[in-house]
Amino acid sequence: MVSSTEYGSHTWELTLTVDHQHEDAEKEFRLQVTGDLHVGGLMLKLVEQIKIAQDWSDYAFWWEQKKRWLLKTHWTLDKCGVQADAKLIFTTQHKMLRLRLPNMKTVRLKVSFSSMVFRAVSDICKMLNIRRSEELSLLRQSEGTLKKKKKKDKNSKEPATDDILNLCNSPVSSGLPANPGLYSKTMTPVYDPVSGSPASSTITWFSDGSLTEQNCSILALSHPTCSPEMLAEMYQPRTLADKAKLNAGWLDSSRSLMEQGVLEDDQLLLRFKYYTFFDLNPKYDAVRINQIYEQARWAILLEEIDCTEEEMLIFAALQAYHVSKLSLSSETQDSTCESEVDEVEAALSNLEVTLEGGNKSNILEDITDIPKLADNLKLIRPKKLALKAVKTYWFVFRDTSISYFKNKESAQGEPIEKLNLKGCEVVPDVNVAAKKFGIKLLIPVADGMNEIYLRCDNEDQYARWMAACVLASKGRTMADSSYQPEVQKILSFLQMKNWTMSSQAASEPENVDMKPECFVSPRYTKKFKSKQLTARILEAHQNVSQMSLVEAKLRFIQAWQSLPEFGLSYYIVRFKGSKKDDVLGVSYNRLIRIDMATGDPITTWRFSNMKQWNVNWEIRQVAIEFDQNVSIAFTCLSADCKIIHEYIGGYIFLSTRSKDHNETLDEELFHKLTGGQE
Repeated sequence: MVSSTEYGSHTWELTLTVDHQHEDAEKEFRLQVTGDLHVGGLMLKLVEQIKIAQDWSDYAFWWEQKKRWLLKTHWTLDKCGVQADAKLIFTTQHKMLRLRLPNMKTVRLKVSFSSMVFRAVSDICKMLNIRRSEELSLLRQSEGTLKKKKKKDKNSKEPATDDILNLCNSPVSSGLPANPGLYSKTMTPVYDPVSGSPASSTITWFSDGSLTEQNCSILALSHPTCSPEMLAEMYQPRTLADKAKLNAGWLDSSRSLMEQGVLEDDQLLLRFKYYTFFDLNPKYDAVRINQIYEQARWAILLEEIDCTEEEMLIFAALQAYHVSKLSLSSETQDSTCESEVDEVEAALSNLEVTLEGGNKSNILEDITDIPKLADNLKLIRPKKLALKAVKTYWFVFRDTSISYFKNKESAQGEPIEKLNLKGCEVVPDVNVAAKKFGIKLLIPVADGMNEIYLRCDNEDQYARWMAACVLASKGRTMADSSYQPEVQKILSFLQMKNWTMSSQAASEPENVDMKPECFVSPRYTKKFKSKQLTARILEAHQNVSQMSLVEAKLRFIQAWQSLPEFGLSYYIVRFKGSKKDDVLGVSYNRLIRIDMATGDPITTWRFSNMKQWNVNWEIRQVAIEFDQNVSIAFTCLSADCKIIHEYIGGYIFLSTRSKDHNETLDEELFHKLTGGQE
């Protein structure tokens, strides 16, 4: 018989498992609890039962069946929904995690498995001395990208322990609060003249103590030792569907690692997810610039982004330059490098990619006079069943529109056609060696995209018209203060492509110790013999040989940003009302619907025209409304729709950043824009 006092107490038995390292000690405990006991009280009762003297401050309850943490210690068990059948594990919140960085180095560090991924990435970046953590996220390698590796080498092993950089003793790794100030803008840092990274005497200004000088060198220096065999073993996307697999594994930034099935000592990829590199500064961003450069380098080598043969040779020359420069690094004495940093300020102004873009300082200039362009250009309209029709017209570029006339004399009358470029796609069609300077325009119309080619006569004309088209596509005119920097950026890129073969390089390519197969994608390795590649890379090298190492990296990033496909993340979707699958490209300022079979853009929608977007979580459908009563809806087939929802919200969040706000981030706004109401 149960006594009346026991019957009326409403106590029940709860089984708790303690995740500790003491093998001899008991790990499972049964406690009598009541529903009004708060989580903090349950912790206290459990620790008293365990009777092991250790620091339990990092421990919390993990609810195994519900896949969630009980972190609100003032909540009662009733409020949490915990009943007698609940399996609660008392475990550490900070656990070891292996991260593969963009430079393919693996670091092992202690990360919070209970914080939202957004916060966890912020802590990781503090450890690695990477500013602007909001641009990065964690990616789980999808099964499709691992199959090739397994087929290629069934005996392949995980990287040896010696190859893993262990950062587990840092303050953040230990669960301690990180130093909020990463640097002081009033300091005058000292740099390594080769890498541009802070010298040993100033290394402690840039991190929370987890990075030694050697570790910082590993993260801030490029080590492009990649064999053709290694490239062959890595996953190389061949189609748009293959590229979509690369973006399927992004973790949800609004949930913790543990909630998403990540286990202790698992390996994830740390990557730049959002292609808006804000406030790049070689004074403070040695690691960040190098990791962006490495992500760009691998994307090109593995053909994750398409580029022409001419562009591939430029990328190869910049990489080969790194190797030769690094070989001299051990002989170079440490010295201050303020002048080197000043040299790359012009390149930096071109690297900042934001939704607004450009410097807004010359407001009076922008509103008092809107300049125009007027030139003879060739117009080409592709025809499906006929040869391309090429005709010369007198073109006038004003505001965000292009008008063309039969000749200069008739420019006072009505134009033959007026093209509004706002929201269009602008694609370069250039071959410097062949003196071909073309601009491909894909202009949105009711039933898809209107394709038009403009052909310029020379580099200067091309740079002026191309810059005007790029700005007009974003809704900005040539009066915008970013117009001239855009022209200079285009001319600079053309100059890199415009090389001539030196007599020494031409006559003695075999004397150069270079493995060209390490610097180009496998497609070009198959197309050319080794000596041919070496000679052509040396040709391209003539125009980059005078650059500093930091400038060479920035130029590489700049050239990457100039590629038509830069910043596009692909997903396979099914649009509402459609009977076939399409590819959706998500960029920093627009969405593009792409035909999966041909790869041609069908429609473009700008974020600047977006009124609202939401997700129907029951049917996993994303719905977006734009200006002029345009609305679209689609389901995502290659990934969870939450990933696309977060991408859109994330890019809009990043567009709100300002240098005036210093380093502080509105984390609440990020989750409001990206979290959804699932």
